[in-house]
Amino acid sequence: MASTPAGTPATGSIPQGQAEEFLVGTVDELPAVGGAVVELGGRRVAVVRDSSGRIHAIDDTCTHANVSLAEGEVTGDTIECWLHGSEFDLNDGYPLSLPATQPVAVHTVRLDGPSIYVTLAD
Repeated sequence: MASTPAGTPATGSIPQGQAEEFLVGTVDELPAVGGAVVELGGRRVAVVRDSSGRIHAIDDTCTHANVSLAEGEVTGDTIECWLHGSEFDLNDGYPLSLPATQPVAVHTVRLDGPSIYVTLAD
């Protein structure tokens, strides 16, 4: 995904206590179904379009094995880790199958026309 350098903050100064929003690219840069990786605030984030066209953002690293989830297969609103087959729900980050037992963080996505903005979860 050809995003702004390292996920450029979308706003100038952020009021204290307010989360930073990053412009990560456009919907046209995502596969029809699947994901891409961006670096935001020192985190690897998978920006994923599901089978119904909804855009999600989750931490990119599988909680079972240290591999990229963006490289996994997307079916419906789940993404499968390509290494051991754990499936994660893109809506809440929870694993739906073993061997993963811990969820991945889910980040807030906002669309403005074709632009995709992500606000990182804590």
